[in-house]
Amino acid sequence: MALSSARKAAMAAVAVAALGGVSFFGASASEAAPGPAGHASSTAAPAPASAVAERSVPAHRQAPQVVTRVIGKGRVDGHRWSVALEFHRTLPKGYALPTLPDGASAPGTSLLCQRMYIGGVRIDHQGGPWSDCQPVTGTNDPAPAGEMGLWGLHDKGLDGTRLMVANPEPDVAYGLITLTNGHQIKATTVTVPGTTYRAWAAPIPDGQTIAAVDQYDDHHHRLTHDTNWH
Repeated sequence: MALSSARKAAMAAVAVAALGGVSFFGASASEAAPGPAGHASSTAAPAPASAVAERSVPAHRQAPQVVTRVIGKGRVDGHRWSVALEFHRTLPKGYALPTLPDGASAPGTSLLCQRMYIGGVRIDHQGGPWSDCQPVTGTNDPAPAGEMGLWGLHDKGLDGTRLMVANPEPDVAYGLITLTNGHQIKATTVTVPGTTYRAWAAPIPDGQTIAAVDQYDDHHHRLTHDTNWH
């Protein structure tokens, strides 16, 4: 459950129509193997130059089909928490693109999932394995940038232990959450390797209220200031 920006809520509403399953934290890579080595006696003809050249070419590593990057993890209120971004280079088998209000399928050739756990329970697991996933186009789709949400296991993230997760613009280096009791929580932006998809995540303890959320660049210049979170 989550209390998020209007853009995030709109995307989640569309994603409800999607059904299917996905493996968690999967990753795969294949490597081209050279052909079997032949056996030759001292009287055998030498191998053709083309065959020798083929065997000398180094194996090529293919890009992983699923790339996962942990954005943040730790303990809060006695529970372990973690947030990870999971990028599927191609739409996973069994996944269907959501249907837009006009009946057309949402655009996308890849899938970006935000996996959030508190105390071993995945947030929004009630929505199925595709919850908190959104279709994107390739590795550089700008659509997710600028989104921010407050997520929890109870009451749409309004109370209990919660997680603040932001998918910031490229120039955001970190986020700084200031609670009403004066305590500040800093979270560094982390990028999924080989993509432009990035996020920062921080835990909000039970009973605490957010006074402000600020985002900064590498030179510690404040880029955004938001006081609409509670």
